[in-house]
Amino acid sequence: MVLIILSSRKFLKMLKAIIFDMDGVIVNSEPLHHAAYHKMFKEVNIKVSDELYESFTGQSTINICKKLCDIFQLKETPEYLVSLKRKHYEYIFDNDKDFDLIDGVLDLIKDYHTNGLTLVLGSSASMPGIERIFKRFDLDKYFKAKLSGADLKASKPHPEIFIKAAETSGYKTSECMVIEDSTNGVKAAVAANIFCVGYNSFHSKNQDYSEANFTITDFKEISFNKIQKRFKAV
Repeated sequence: MVLIILSSRKFLKMLKAIIFDMDGVIVNSEPLHHAAYHKMFKEVNIKVSDELYESFTGQSTINICKKLCDIFQLKETPEYLVSLKRKHYEYIFDNDKDFDLIDGVLDLIKDYHTNGLTLVLGSSASMPGIERIFKRFDLDKYFKAKLSGADLKASKPHPEIFIKAAETSGYKTSECMVIEDSTNGVKAAVAANIFCVGYNSFHSKNQDYSEANFTITDFKEISFNKIQKRFKAV
C-alpha cells in the first residue's frame, strides 16, 4: 500500500516556476511608453493610429520600430527610432516621481518567493529598461533571472522568450506558469505550451485573453495556495 501511494505522488502536477511579464504586470509603464513613443512619432513625422499602436503591445521596441519603418517607408533606421524612443522614455522615467509597482504585485512576488517558487522575468523590454525597474524597486533578490526579448531573434507572440525562461528556471514547461497582460504575450505562452494566466487590469487596453487558461483582475486570485490548487487540477 505504501509503495502505491509513493508511486502515485510522482505523477502529481506541481507548479515550480513563475514567469512574469513586466510592463502591465509588475509595473504600469504603458503611460510612460505611450508618451515616449508618441514623442518619437512626432520627431519622425508619422501618425500612428490607436489600433496600430495597440497591436504592438507586448512586442520589443526594435521589432516595433522595424514595422514602423516598413509601414511608413521611413528613411531613418529602426535603430535610430529605438534611440529616440529610449531617450524620451529615460527622461520621463527619471522625472516621474509617482511611478510605482502595480497594486498587489509585490505581495504576490513575496508570497511566491517565500513558498519556494522560482521566479523568472520574461519581458519584451530592453535589458537597460528592465534593470532600471528592478533597481528602482529592489526586485533582484526575488528573481532567479531576467530575460529581455530585445536580445532574442523573435518577439512575442513568438514563444522563444518563454521557452528560454522555462529553461532558465531549471524546470519543465509543464511545471511553469506565465502571467501576461497582452494578446501577444498570451499567444507566446500558449505557443510555448506553458500554463498562462491573463491579467486583465484597468490598465489593459483592448487585449484578448481568450487563449489563456484563465483570466484574473486581482493578484489575490492567484496567491500561492490558490494557484497551486488550480494548477494541480489542470
